[in-house]
Amino acid sequence: MAAPVIRCAALEKHFGDVVALDRLDLEVPHGQVVGFLGPNGAGKSTTIRILLDLARPDGGRVEVLGSDPRAGGPELRRRIGYIPGELRLDERLTVDQTLRSWARLRGGVVDQAFVDELCERVQLDPSRHTKGLSSGNRRKVGLVGAFMSRPELLVLDEPTGGLDPLIQAQFQTMVEEARGAGATVFLSSHVLSEVQRVASHVIVIRRGRAVATGAVDELRASARQPFTAWFAGDPPEAELRAVPGVSCVVVRGREASGVVEGAPAALLGVLGRFPVEHLHWPEPDLEDAFLRFYEDDA
Repeated sequence: MAAPVIRCAALEKHFGDVVALDRLDLEVPHGQVVGFLGPNGAGKSTTIRILLDLARPDGGRVEVLGSDPRAGGPELRRRIGYIPGELRLDERLTVDQTLRSWARLRGGVVDQAFVDELCERVQLDPSRHTKGLSSGNRRKVGLVGAFMSRPELLVLDEPTGGLDPLIQAQFQTMVEEARGAGATVFLSSHVLSEVQRVASHVIVIRRGRAVATGAVDELRASARQPFTAWFAGDPPEAELRAVPGVSCVVVRGREASGVVEGAPAALLGVLGRFPVEHLHWPEPDLEDAFLRFYEDDA
């Protein structure tokens, strides 16, 4: 089994009295798309900055592509594509000049035909000056800059902010293509539906610590599932309330609704004994699972 592409052990970072990272442990497996989830202030951007040696931890160990970011230098940076959460551009340059300057800074040779293809796919005019670009077009410049060298590791911090749905769909295709070519993608995003579509694994961070990690499907399966059933007669309210894992039961006429946590077999057994005319049971959602870890903060 390949070594993790990213490994953090007991990572700590403080800003005065504020604890940004509290002995954070995480691993990102090779060749996967991993969603890095948490609300503002959870420590996501601080973690990413440490991975790229844009900030230094106060304690703990970190490895990226087998190297300490502090010692990896330009050689390590050439292997990583990065979109920061807040992208600043030199407004004296055109888009093309910006991309070429980034290529020189990274010391790599860029396939210009591939850069042109990426610009076309995200509908970005390379001849335009960056001054006056909308926030969405600035994100497009960042996307092309991150993907253009076909890096081994993509670190993407809120990459689709300001993009329209068509370009968001193109971004998802680009991520899938990169993973198919063997790249690893570390994706921090508030758009949980996007993470659910492209990521195979997720890491949930809360107050600077990882509180959940695993496959997306496993996390979704752990979510409390809402259900609504319509009966031919009076709903079996007492039987529904007695089912293990079922809560929040509400009865209105012939309609009964609630939520179930864990395996649904016992609930299905009860429903099967009564004349159900219609059942609405939506697929578990990543957002429902994510919010479960933040109920105390609501």
